[in-house]
Amino acid sequence: MFHTRHTPKAKALSHAPGVDLALARTHEVCGPSRRLFAVLTAGKMTGPVLWLRMMWNVDRLMGDGIRPFLDPGRMVFGEARTPMEILWAAEEALRSGLMPLVVADLPGPPGLTPVRRLHLAAATGHEARGNAPMMLLLTPGWGGAPGIETRWHMAPRPGWARDGKPRWKLSRTRARMAPEQSREMWLEDGQMRFEKGWT
Repeated sequence: MFHTRHTPKAKALSHAPGVDLALARTHEVCGPSRRLFAVLTAGKMTGPVLWLRMMWNVDRLMGDGIRPFLDPGRMVFGEARTPMEILWAAEEALRSGLMPLVVADLPGPPGLTPVRRLHLAAATGHEARGNAPMMLLLTPGWGGAPGIETRWHMAPRPGWARDGKPRWKLSRTRARMAPEQSREMWLEDGQMRFEKGWT
């Protein structure tokens, strides 16, 4: 008789109704404001955040810049020479179950096999420690990584400001169980706030 191990179903982190990120899964965030999305997501979680980037990437998070959203002391940064090194480090971190959030800032979307390995590593970390780590792949442009749980595109709305607050357009361009939709958002008390309804 065969026995199958069942990992408890992980919950989801929600920025707002319809802006949900399943834990123990891999999500892709693209567009010019992808790093802001990742910082806001980290701010809604507890524990350390592993942020992996290419050594030559000049875009760096600054402590004073992220302080309104999360304690910079929670951040653990790693640099690599190649995207494959970043994906390997992310996989190991997810498998350990010690990092609630792993962010990989990549120069382009990874292939299907690395994404599948990240899903499996997150599930292993969840089963091993009871924690449900989440993976965010940050990619330029409109992304395109295959096999991800959801894909989000975030970009500023130039010239759009109400009450002195800059605005962004957040688009869900891929999800297993939801259609493509967009929403206008702004920041308030370090949290995403949205106009009613999707477009």
